[in-house]
Amino acid sequence: MAGSDPTARTTPSTPSAPSAESAAPDTVKILIAGGFGVGKTTMVGAVSEIAPLRTEEPLTVAGLEVDDLKGIEEKRSTTVALDFGRITIGADLVLYLFGTPGQQRFWFMWNDLAIGALGAVVLIDVRRPESSFAAIDFFERRSIPFVVGVNGFHGLHPYATEEIRESLALPQHVPVLLCDARERESCRDVLIALIDRLIDDAEEAGLRPSPTR
Repeated sequence: MAGSDPTARTTPSTPSAPSAESAAPDTVKILIAGGFGVGKTTMVGAVSEIAPLRTEEPLTVAGLEVDDLKGIEEKRSTTVALDFGRITIGADLVLYLFGTPGQQRFWFMWNDLAIGALGAVVLIDVRRPESSFAAIDFFERRSIPFVVGVNGFHGLHPYATEEIRESLALPQHVPVLLCDARERESCRDVLIALIDRLIDDAEEAGLRPSPTR
């Protein structure tokens, strides 16, 4: 521009504080638990928006005396550590999903996985409901809020939710939902039900859920 001084310096502008829209979303740690072969790995893989981390190993003859395959004879692999996935619920909320191992010999890992978790989904296989009793007891003893997802293998749901609630002796404040661990939307609905429970519990206590950073 004519008349301008090429040696003149401009004062750099001060960066503005981040707006609410640009603030980092809250992150919440959620466990996906249940017995051996109930569909935990399948659920994490179905709902995760990133390629899930899996620690599956093939079942071998050496485990025949240890792993009960009754009702799940077609199962060929098992989680030996954890599954990990992520799903964004909204602009301000991201869930980190940790799938627990189901076999009893790996239960020692559950205490570490539960550190920092705000809630859990307990998956139930109605063909073998007893396989998830330990998971329900685990979260009840630690006062970790959870919901129950009844995984309909092959799309079958032979029992109503209230029948399942009664058979598991679950109180009314624990949501019980029919789901299909293979379907993304079905898994998402179960997770939203858990978030709703966490919000309700926090409001009753006069608190806001503390995000896990």
